[in-house]
Amino acid sequence: MAVDETKEVVEKSVGMPQIDFDTFPNQIFWLIITLAVIYLVLSRVALPRIASVLAERQGTITKDIARAEELKQAAVEAEAAYNKALADARSEAQEIILAAKAEIQKELDGAIAVADAEISAKAAESEKAITAIRDSAMASVTEVANDIAKDIVSAVSTAKIDAKSLKTAVSNRLKG
Repeated sequence: MAVDETKEVVEKSVGMPQIDFDTFPNQIFWLIITLAVIYLVLSRVALPRIASVLAERQGTITKDIARAEELKQAAVEAEAAYNKALADARSEAQEIILAAKAEIQKELDGAIAVADAEISAKAAESEKAITAIRDSAMASVTEVANDIAKDIVSAVSTAKIDAKSLKTAVSNRLKG
């Protein structure tokens, strides 16, 4: 009998137990329990953690987008302030340039006026000097003309001519 029992056990144990139809109800029972445990573990532990991570990521993304919008708005405001400051600086620089030009023009006008006055004074002095030189030259010419006329008359004629009539004749001739 022991040999027959061993033979029966050997015949039953040959092959894969998963496809042994005698053990199907047992396998299905454990499959349902295992799936129920996996479902409970996933639904109670893993899925809430995954949902919280996804919610946290969504919150972080939303905060980052909001922060980016704030920074974008701040950048636009900063750019506007920069452009306004730049325009103000250009305007102020233009005013400084105009003020400097006006001051330089005023100084230049003063210097030109002083130079014109000096030139006028020197021109007046030069006119006086030229007039004095002309008068001196005319006096010298008159004197030389009188001497020459006296010498010519005495060389040409033996008659005596008085000095007054000789001077009158030379001055009439010099006048034109």
